[in-house]
Amino acid sequence: MELERKLMVHYSHPRDFPFWIQRNGHNSLNTPGWHVHEFVELIFVMDGQATHLIQDAAFDLRAGDVFMINPGEMHEYALKDNQRIEIVNCLFQPDFIPSSLLHEMQLSDSLDFFYVQPFLNGEARFHHKLNLQGEAAREAMELLEQIEREMGRRHSGFQSLVRLKMVELFILLSRHYDTRGEHSGARSTSELLVRRVCGYVERHYNQKITLALLSNLFHIGERQLNRQFNKHIGTSVIHYLHRIRIDHAKRLLADTDEKISVIAELVGYEDPAFFTKLFTREASCPPGKYRETIRPSPNRQ
Repeated sequence: MELERKLMVHYSHPRDFPFWIQRNGHNSLNTPGWHVHEFVELIFVMDGQATHLIQDAAFDLRAGDVFMINPGEMHEYALKDNQRIEIVNCLFQPDFIPSSLLHEMQLSDSLDFFYVQPFLNGEARFHHKLNLQGEAAREAMELLEQIEREMGRRHSGFQSLVRLKMVELFILLSRHYDTRGEHSGARSTSELLVRRVCGYVERHYNQKITLALLSNLFHIGERQLNRQFNKHIGTSVIHYLHRIRIDHAKRLLADTDEKISVIAELVGYEDPAFFTKLFTREASCPPGKYRETIRPSPNRQ
């Protein structure tokens, strides 16, 4: 199976603002095959029907469905001869919503469709998918059209307006995700809090993250946060952060030719020596050896 890799540089976004919005129409003769991308993709289904294949799960799509695709997730659409689908795609980097905005606007418990739902496992993700109808669908579409206009005109301050309108959209989506009882899978308030923190770490892993920062953002004491992580995840917050960073480093080692020091910086480590030590502990071999193993040279094939 040939897998296409999509990068933000493939789209005509402003150089200093890696965000893109577009409308796409697909039928059985015109549909993207299996692909992955480095960015987050928000998909809003305007009209039509299709099947959306994400990793090893299949979802029937209809008007009003909203999906989030994470970086590195493999997906495609499947349409029968008589099917068509019209969608809006928003493409952006995982850390599109700044931590400062989360803090200043007190949004840590208002963006669960961005920080929680996309990280559920396949079965839970299917049962917790979001479908908007009536006024909710119109409100979402109006926001997307406003974002589309701002990106088209690119007047002064458009970046800030697009970012704020995307935050408004995520609040709207999270509100409907919450009111539909989609948190029923969370067995307790503390587990939902841990899921939110995990989602934040997934989105911002390449930035400076400390226990104090997370404690401040999510309004919980540092010791209590670590206790809840150990209870629900089985590890400390910082070890979970390292695990996420090492997973992303493995992907970069496999898919790029970047130097080890560059990869260390890309996943959030300023000290390449510390990164190498940590990677070796987590992966049972140094980064260079891991790359050799995962990408054998032609001479050894």
